[in-house]
Amino acid sequence: VEMVSWDDLQKFIKKPNEKEGTDKYRLPTEAEWEYACRAGTSTAFPSSKITELDCKLDPNLDPIGWYCYNSGNIIHPVAQKKPNAWGLYDMIGNVQEWCQDQFGPYPWGEVTDPKGPAAGPYRVMRGGAWDSPARDCRCASRFGSPPHYRFRHIGFRLFRTP
Repeated sequence: VEMVSWDDLQKFIKKPNEKEGTDKYRLPTEAEWEYACRAGTSTAFPSSKITELDCKLDPNLDPIGWYCYNSGNIIHPVAQKKPNAWGLYDMIGNVQEWCQDQFGPYPWGEVTDPKGPAAGPYRVMRGGAWDSPARDCRCASRFGSPPHYRFRHIGFRLFRTP
């Protein structure tokens, strides 16, 4: 799914939660998203380091993500590239993914499971997209956008807590 706003997603997520009488469905926090993307690694991509910053071939990104070098300027069906070590497909490239958090500056220094700001005009998007250069597809790349914003490079990943 693409062309979906953060506001649209809040309405979408509300339905299964109401149907099941729970609150277990949601968007991941920014920290949860990055943890899932990295799959136990500390490199730029879940598979390895970055070798190219722009729209040229990055041999470490090419097998796992659609980006401006290999996408042909279109979105691709899910699971056409290799998954990360935890079996998650399309964590980087193809579409950026909304996160639950407000967008703001990261805390200074190393933190565990940081929380975004309590308020602000933007929501977090992660993952890079089919039209992104390799540098924007890194696990750590992050972007902010108004919650009503829809575009063909924005999608989501639903999170379910136990």
